[in-house]
Amino acid sequence: QVQLVESGGGLVQPGGSLRLSCKPSRSVFGIDTMGWYRQAPGQALALVATITHDGTTNYADSVKGRFTISRDIADNTAYLQMSSLKSEDSAVYMCKAERWENFSRKDYWGKGLLVTVSA
Repeated sequence: QVQLVESGGGLVQPGGSLRLSCKPSRSVFGIDTMGWYRQAPGQALALVATITHDGTTNYADSVKGRFTISRDIADNTAYLQMSSLKSEDSAVYMCKAERWENFSRKDYWGKGLLVTVSA
């Protein structure tokens, strides 16, 4: 089992910045891709950004140029630097880690962080 611990959510004004962090609660080997997803009220869960073990990144079109995902391979901490935040970025943000176990991929999720962008 892998437990993911997230931090960094909160209230920010439009145009502001926030940095989210996600880290396994203990040292874990074999984590492949890590990512951030978000769910706004009444909407489906949506991909925000992902980063593979070798650093390849992928972003939703809505956040390209504003958000940056990064990762510390040493301890599998994933970061999401969010800038130029808009009200439509308000959502619960959740971290996901993919790990191969016994030749099958298992997904682990954090509990989620509330991000509110409001004046």
